[in-house]
Amino acid sequence: MDEKLITIKEASLNNNCPECFNTNGLQLTFKQKFVETSLYKSITSETTQSIYCNTCNTDIFPVMWTEDIERVFAYHQKAFVPKKKSTKLKRKAWLLIGSFVIVILAVIIAAVLYR
Repeated sequence: MDEKLITIKEASLNNNCPECFNTNGLQLTFKQKFVETSLYKSITSETTQSIYCNTCNTDIFPVMWTEDIERVFAYHQKAFVPKKKSTKLKRKAWLLIGSFVIVILAVIIAAVLYR
């Protein structure tokens, strides 16, 4: 099972970085979990958020956030709309389902004919 996070929304923040105090390097990213197996692809409802400073190349963790960053984060979080949870079956799954249905139909027909 292959799990990865796909980026849904990115926003540049004009707040001061808590590490380097630069005002134009912060990047807020919202990601959603994507699962892929040999039978299906699925987008889950699980989301993650992160803030990264492109100037000093540092992840800004929530304990380092200032009140201004928290306010801007809350604003963007309210505006964030994740993709709907969905599952799509792959061709292999459809072939398994089809063959299972054919076997069941064959058993039913054989039972009716050879009574």
